[in-house]
Amino acid sequence: MTSAARPDDPATQAVSEDPAGRLLELSFGYLYSAALQTAARLGIADHLANGPRTAEELAQTARAHGPHLRRLLRFLATKGVFRQDATGRFHLTPLAQPLRTDVEGSLRDYVMTRGEDIFWLSAARLPDAVRTGGTAFEQLYGLPFYDHLAADPELGAAFHSGMAAFSRALSNEVADAYDFSAARSVVDVGGGRGGLLRAVLLRNPHVTGTLFDLESVVAGHVLDTPELAGRWRVEAGDFFTSVPAGADVYLLKHVLASWPDEECVRILRTCGRAAAAGGRVLVVNGLIPEGNEPHPGKTHDMLMMTVLNGKGRMRGEYEELLARAGLTVCRVRTVSAHASIIEAMAEEV
Repeated sequence: MTSAARPDDPATQAVSEDPAGRLLELSFGYLYSAALQTAARLGIADHLANGPRTAEELAQTARAHGPHLRRLLRFLATKGVFRQDATGRFHLTPLAQPLRTDVEGSLRDYVMTRGEDIFWLSAARLPDAVRTGGTAFEQLYGLPFYDHLAADPELGAAFHSGMAAFSRALSNEVADAYDFSAARSVVDVGGGRGGLLRAVLLRNPHVTGTLFDLESVVAGHVLDTPELAGRWRVEAGDFFTSVPAGADVYLLKHVLASWPDEECVRILRTCGRAAAAGGRVLVVNGLIPEGNEPHPGKTHDMLMMTVLNGKGRMRGEYEELLARAGLTVCRVRTVSAHASIIEAMAEEV
């Protein structure tokens, strides 16, 4: 059992009934983010994998300052990330498990990457972005986000590694959710290191695939495994101008949210023109719902506003982009809060 507050806890109810207290808690959200990234960098979850330890014991292993580390972990325990017992030892919790490096679905690299200055400093410029309608990152660094990553290979590698970690489980879910039985060839457009394409090929032995992205990105692909021998290739290029032609399915997972509407239409038109007769374009992105409830898509939309000139979208907004690109929506399937599959095909000429 974690130390996360319960809805029936009197302390929780007291806070929830105090608007000022709730507002102050929200204003300190950046401290939780900083604490989480610090714990990830110090490898605390890995150090607790074999059992609970005191802050002093952890500090020796992690080469940290014991008293400061204890305060940091006590702070994170208020959110259920780690738990301190009556003896002062800290335990792993289900919420802390993904911070380990040796578990399926590890998010440590992803969390660490979000601690880079490119994200922190861009978030600090959010007021400027909202006033001007621009992108905080470009106002701060003077060039687009992906151009900055290309100019800094070490940072770019860390970012793409973090994205691959975040996408791994989601790629499996998407590959399970869509029926590829009628397809013979698939192109993963802007596919990063090829996690989604790998998942599709593993589940569909009759399919061949092409991973298409920038050369610096596809260099770290994950397709070269014995199970996939002879069924894949990698091609570098610019999806605004052309993509490999003649495939049955074109995958666009978490691509369109990174771009404004006009660029999205260009990408979709490129894929539609390249597709074989009767081919499909699959747009995989989280869909922002109506209403005021929390949703990952709304959070991701804020990230887009700070570092990229893209945005999260509702279902109707994606359908409008597809129509403008000459693509007709066939069906929409929700996989999770992070991804829905919008299947579309090119209009017959």
